[in-house]
Parts: sequence; structure tokens; C-alpha cells
Amino acid sequence: MQNSLFSSKATATAVAVVNALVSAGALRADPAAAPADSANNPNSAEALPTVIVSGQQESRTLPLPKLSQPLIDTPQSVDIVSQQTMNEQGDTTLRDALRNVAGISLAAGEGSSQGDNLTLRGFTARNDLFLDGMRDFGSYYRDPFDLREIDVLEGPSSVIFGRGSTGGVINQESKTPQVGAFASGDLTIGTDSTRRVTADVNEPLPDFAPGAAFRFNLMGDEGGVADRNDAENRRMGVAPSLALGMGTATQLTFSFYHQSEDDVPDYGLPWYFNRPAPVARDNFYGFTDDYLRADVNVGTIEVDHEVNGNFTLIDQLRYANYGRDFRISEPQILAGTATLTTPLSAITINRNEISGSSVESLFDDQADATVKFATGEVAHTLVFGVEAARETSDPTRYAFTGVPGTNLVAPNENQAFSGTASVSTKVDTTAATLAGYAIDTVELGRNWELMGGFRIDRFDADYAQFVAPSAAFVQIEDMPSWRGAIVYKPLANGSIYIDAGNSFDPSAETLSLSAANANTPPEKNLTFEAGTKWDFASHKLSLRSSVFRTEKTNAREPDPTDPVLNVLGGNQRVDGVELDGTGHLTDRWDLRAAYALMDSEVVSSVYYPAAVGAPLANAPKNTFAAWTTYRLPGGLEFGGGGNYVGPRDASATVPDDPTTGLLKQVPGYWVFNAMIEYPISKHLVAQVNLDNLENRTFYDEPHPGHVVMGPGRSAQFSLKFKY
Repeated sequence: MQNSLFSSKATATAVAVVNALVSAGALRADPAAAPADSANNPNSAEALPTVIVSGQQESRTLPLPKLSQPLIDTPQSVDIVSQQTMNEQGDTTLRDALRNVAGISLAAGEGSSQGDNLTLRGFTARNDLFLDGMRDFGSYYRDPFDLREIDVLEGPSSVIFGRGSTGGVINQESKTPQVGAFASGDLTIGTDSTRRVTADVNEPLPDFAPGAAFRFNLMGDEGGVADRNDAENRRMGVAPSLALGMGTATQLTFSFYHQSEDDVPDYGLPWYFNRPAPVARDNFYGFTDDYLRADVNVGTIEVDHEVNGNFTLIDQLRYANYGRDFRISEPQILAGTATLTTPLSAITINRNEISGSSVESLFDDQADATVKFATGEVAHTLVFGVEAARETSDPTRYAFTGVPGTNLVAPNENQAFSGTASVSTKVDTTAATLAGYAIDTVELGRNWELMGGFRIDRFDADYAQFVAPSAAFVQIEDMPSWRGAIVYKPLANGSIYIDAGNSFDPSAETLSLSAANANTPPEKNLTFEAGTKWDFASHKLSLRSSVFRTEKTNAREPDPTDPVLNVLGGNQRVDGVELDGTGHLTDRWDLRAAYALMDSEVVSSVYYPAAVGAPLANAPKNTFAAWTTYRLPGGLEFGGGGNYVGPRDASATVPDDPTTGLLKQVPGYWVFNAMIEYPISKHLVAQVNLDNLENRTFYDEPHPGHVVMGPGRSAQFSLKFKY
């Protein structure tokens, strides 16, 4: 492999560093000092819950200052993917971890944006990714090496997060310094030349400052993709963090996150009329020198100050920089070049080159205050704050001529790339956000709670295109958001709630504008949800169910009478039911399961009435996820589970294929995985993960222009250590 970010030398260096620290006494070989945020440490008061879903601990709240109530009393569907679950499953990407959440489906990268692209409750969540409560909008594939959990908040949440969040948001929670000393990590090898190393070192620094501790996370990962010739993923990352004043009234935390990647990207198979091309699943239609390179740097300072038991202040200041450079081949069967009777071997694939470079940045400050007070017999928890952010994006994109095509049945990825590039667009966008919010939760006796929240955002975007025809646009939007809920607690271990809220999507949401949408008002979204959450057997069994309706009341559509304009002319809706359960059924047996039923459709369309009744893009009607583990006497542990994702359309508005009269669709699929773990000693564990046990062919990430295959059968062997 070329330009490797991970090698045997890197592995040896990482292990040597950890061993040197242990030998020097900087890290104490004390199993009781295991990570405080590790779900494998039941003795820690700060141990994470070993679950995927919410509601298993009545006293626990999410690590988000804007959500002040325990999860069981939070009137919203919240799914949690814990660090333990990610470790058991051997997850090495955010996408794989999110397969545990029903209602989420994966989508392929867009032409202008690569990296993680998700659909949540039937609506795209590409721009609804957050890191520790702050926007994480870079186009890269996220590795969970520095995550202690992933929180999925479902339903429109602009009152908390600002623009976007039609279907919800995904919030990544970083690992932070802890009180006790520990070191842990793993070495992994696997099929498809997979190699991975991680290390997690935490050391208290009492001589440096009161309540001080330093934590360092390291990751190197390299490998191919099962049954996808030539696709390669190479990543490395470091994440140091320093905390001061832990256990005191004022805590200061400095953190830095770096991840870089250098991939041979895979845009999968072409569409053959309305279905994926019926060819071998290992066909690769790109060039071996295609590339996707990303460089991510995120620095954060957080101050937590407890004025007294009823008044807390938190301020987060962040600067993030996202660099990206890419050239990716999208395989296409051009219209008019083939018919249903044309032999597959006679069809030539056009390689649509998607190429460019960009640097995005974020400068953001969020200040939050939590105040608890009473008005007579009524108790209040008031959370309020302000946010000021500046985002920039300066992508340059290229168009190519002279790119050689290849054969549909027998593509040649080793062809020399002979395309000639020219700059097609050169853009500079700056967007400023200024927002203020307040959320009040009112306790009316022991059984009732009322929650109401309001936020106002000013979103000011300046866009300039420097390549002819040059253009410049300004969009300023002042948008209010609200949320309200009623919670009834018939018993201390359960709640029933009704919730409603809204969100908005401005045209410049993705830091892009054009003549088509510069003057188009924001899309507006509304959700209604009713649900119930229950904990049983001292929080060993947790159940959640909800029904919801999310509606986009004015979806943007191209104006057919003026193709350079977009208008608000559509209505889209998703009705759904979700069922989640997790349980420590015995001291040895854990079980987690989640199911979502979604009925999505284009309700109305002013200009495209033929689309009415069609399901929304990448919105499967049924999704299901389950994972279970069982520990035998002696420590041997078995785990297994599966995922089901129903059929999905690639688009809800693109016209039917003119030959078949059907929309592009991928079939549904089941995939099953397994795990075996064996403790070699109290410090060392061996783990084997087997993914896609039946080696099923499935289509994982649809896009209107191409479809990405899911990986075939694979196996990984890991040695995990903990001191």
C-alpha cells in the first residue's frame, strides 16, 4: 500500500510508549484504575451504561448542558451507542456504530461532499453531526477512537442546535480526563490487509495543579474493503486533553482532536436503468490512483463553573479546520448508450470525475447557564444561553475531459488516468450565526412536568463564485424555533410524554448558494411525538416506545418554468413507530434490540405531481438492529447480532427511468455479525469479530448517481490490554 499512515513501525512505537510509561511507574498496573468512562468498569461511579438506548438509568442525564433532565424524563427519543457496544462489535467508523440505531440508514457521498452521509427518520442528516454539542460539519469519515458514546436525538431540534435537524441530530461525546490512572488499547489484524492500533492513556497530575489529569488517545488504521477490489482506507488520529480543577467548583478542560485520512475511495456500481448493475460485486470502476485526503483539527476550551448548587455556568470555545483534497470516479451508464437488450459486455461505463479541494473552518463560542429555582410550590430548571459562530468554506472544483471509459463487465482500474482538468467553480462562503435560547422545565408535584423552549437564530451567509459566470449572493435569515412537552410520571421508574417542536433549513445550510436558491426562504419542519420510557429490575431492563410524525411543510423544488430558480412548493411527511429495549437479563446475558417502522411520502408537489405518494429518498419502511452477549464461567464471552434495512429509493423527485418507468431502488437486506472474547489474563483479552457471516451481497449506500456495495465477509483478531 502506498502512503501508509499505519505500519508495523507505528505499532511498535505505540506499544513501546505504553510499556515505557508502565515500567516507569507513570501508569500503575492496577485493574481497579480502569477507565472511569469504560462500560467494562462496573466499579466506577462514572461508568458508562452498557446499552444502546435511553432510559436505563433514571438519574443519568446526557452530557449536553441544554438537556437538564434525566433521560427517563426527557420528552424525546434518545438513542445511545455506548463505548462498550462499539468495542464489542469492533466498530471502526461512526457509520458502523450507528447501524445499532433503528431509523438511521446510510447514504453515499454527494458530489460536493464526501464523508459520513446519513438519513435519520427519513430526512438527510448530512449536516446534523455534532461533536460535544458543537457543529462538526467537515466532510470526512469519522473514527470512534476518541468517543465514549454517540447520542442520537431524534426529531427536529433547532431549539437546541440551531439550523437543520429535520430528522434529528447525531452528537459524538469525546473521551475526557478522569481521576484514576489507567492505560488501555488494542492491536488488530484482519482480512483484507486490515491493521489497526489504538491506545488510551490517562494520568492524574496532582503535582501540576489540583484536580489535574492528562489523557491521550491514539489511533492508526489501514485496510481494504471485503470484496471491493482496490478500495483502501487509511486513517490516523491523536486526541490529547488536559483537565484542571476536577472535583472543584471550577473545571477547565483543554482538548485537541486530529484525524487524517488518505483513501482510495469507492463509489461502487453504476445504475442499470432503475436498479444496481447486475455485475460482480468486486468490480471497481475507478482508478487505482483515485484519492480522498482529509485533515481534521479541532481545538476546544471548556470552562465549567458551579456558582452554587442551583446555578451552573458552562462556556465552550472551539476552532476547527477541515482540509480536503479528492478525485473520485463515479461510474455511469450514460442515457442513450444502452438498452435493455444490449449485452452487458457491450456497455461502456463513463467515469464522471468528481474532483476538488477545500478548507472549511469553524470558530464557535457557546455559553450556557442552568438555574434551579421555585415560584411558590412550582420548581423550575431554567437553561439559557447564547451562541456566536463563524463558518467558512472555499471549495475549488474541477471538470475533466478525456477521461477513459471502461467496460461494465470487466472494468480496468489499472488504466492510466489521462483526463485534463479545468477549474469549474471557485467559491468563497462565510456564514455567521448569532443565537439566543431559553428552555424551562417546570415540575408540578411528583407526577407532572412541563417543558417549553424558544430560540432565535440570525444566520447571515455571504457567497461568491469567482469562475465565470461569476456571481455573489447574500442571504440573511432570522428564524425562531420552539419546543414544548408534557411529561406524566405514573411511577418513579416510568414516564409518558407528548412533545412538539420545529426546525428550519436555510438555503445556505451547507455553506452553498446559487441563483436558484439565494432568495428562497428556509424550509420549515414540524414534529409531533408521543412516547413512554420505563426502567425495571433496578434499571437492568429498559424499554422505550414512541410514535411520531415529522413534516417538511415547504420543501424546495426546482421551478420548471425557470430552471435557475428554486421555489417552496412541496410537502413531505414521515409517520413512524419506534420500539427499543435493552436489558441485563442475567449477570451473564445482555440483550439490546431496536425497531423502527416509517411510512414516508411526498404529500404534495406544486410542480411535480407525479412524485406525490413516492417514498422519500433513502427512507426504508423497516429497520431493525439487535445485539446480544453471553459470558460463560471462566470469562469466555460470545456475542452476535444482525441488522435489517428495507428497500430504499435513491431519490423521491428524480423522474422515473424513461425505459422502465420506475424509480431507482436498492433491495432490502439482512446482515449478521458475531464476536468471541477470551480473557488471557487480568490485563489481556483476545477478541475475534466476524462480520457479514453469510457473505451476503447487499447495497449499502444509494445515491441518484451511483450505489455503494456493502462489504463481504470479513474477520478481525484483536489483542486488548488494560492496566
